[in-house]
Amino acid sequence: QVHLVESGGGLVQAGDSLRLSCVADGGTYAMGWFRQAPGKEREFVAAITWSADRSGYADSVKGRFNISREYGKNTVALQMNSLQSEDTARYYCAASSSVTPYSYYREENRYQYWGLGTQVTVSS
Repeated sequence: QVHLVESGGGLVQAGDSLRLSCVADGGTYAMGWFRQAPGKEREFVAAITWSADRSGYADSVKGRFNISREYGKNTVALQMNSLQSEDTARYYCAASSSVTPYSYYREENRYQYWGLGTQVTVSS
């Protein structure tokens, strides 16, 4: 069983920044971030290849969020800038053992391992 641990959530004001981190033990993974707001389905936020050479973002966060990782390491960060109240959600880190070169994944079903999440609350 692979364990993922997220950290860095909190309560901030609109316009502030937060940095989330996730560590996965063992293996080699493509990794992603998803979020779920109260009463809504979980949605894709950002993802990055195992080799850190490509990444993708949801339209709602493009230009504000940045996902990063060091090549070959299972630690991924999500830098969130210009936070808005609509970004309030529980953020989940996910890892996929499908490590096709240059591939990252937007679909939940491509990820086998999930963290318990970290809460981000943005007050307006």
